[in-house]
Amino acid sequence: MNELRVLFMGTPDFAAVILKRLLAWPQGRVVGVITQPDRKAGRGRKMAPPAVKVLAEEHGLDFLQPETLSSNQPLEFIRNTGADVLIVAAYGLMIPTRILACTPYGALNVHASLLPRYRGAAPIQRAIINGETVTGISIIQMESGLDSGPILTQKAMAIGQEDTAQDLHEQLAALGGDCLIETIEHLGTIRGIPQDDRLATYAPKLSKEDGLINWNRKASQVHAHIRGVFPWPGAYFFWKRPRDGKTIRLRIFPGKIGAPLKTAIPPGELAGLEEGVLHISCLDRFYLVETIQPASSSRPLSAREFSRGYM
Repeated sequence: MNELRVLFMGTPDFAAVILKRLLAWPQGRVVGVITQPDRKAGRGRKMAPPAVKVLAEEHGLDFLQPETLSSNQPLEFIRNTGADVLIVAAYGLMIPTRILACTPYGALNVHASLLPRYRGAAPIQRAIINGETVTGISIIQMESGLDSGPILTQKAMAIGQEDTAQDLHEQLAALGGDCLIETIEHLGTIRGIPQDDRLATYAPKLSKEDGLINWNRKASQVHAHIRGVFPWPGAYFFWKRPRDGKTIRLRIFPGKIGAPLKTAIPPGELAGLEEGVLHISCLDRFYLVETIQPASSSRPLSAREFSRGYM
């Protein structure tokens, strides 16, 4: 194959890792980038560029940040680059069919799940929340449906018992870059395997409300939930402080599963501090927390700091 001309579409850190891998591939050339517009971010709500834009600027790549893909501008931009293939990774919006079909090799998507499971916007987080022990990367030939195209390459990866969404995000991004290169090195000869839609499950985008902890579940389920929503939206619950009855919103950072409950304790009760670790009751066991952040605190507190100031 002659040098492959690649048009890349992606937005967040996950996509930037994939783009960086493409830029290091000697058999191809990234001829343009499409990413989402700058958005407000952080506590100060200042405008911030997406990670893919930052990388594109560092490498002097032509890029476009359209508000919508329904206008002619994105299509003309792609055609003017003379791209052979579109590579899509976490772009963040559905891509119109006319764009998917505007290059000789069409569009390939790097998706962070073992499709057809976990189609949608939050496959990494939902897999952890649901207690999965295995996930992976799928490279698919894109079509009009949501993550429904034929699978070109697929590789599995274990989910560790302490892995958070942040951990898995980094691991899967690296694996996704390797899988993508393996795939595009065989463009034109590799054949896709149709997905079995009967096995499809969905991973909808997370909201802030998805962080609310239900302590009336097994500790293993609580642990999976807290890991799955870290770092965003973050796990939290509302606690009524015994000394004054004031209700406080507490953010919980990933901890560990503790010992079985020996006596009946209401779920969500802060049962005390032991060796610098806060014990919170679940349905069957304690959940052990070393870091916690009250809504009134500007920073996370150690369990010992929290117990001194709030309990």
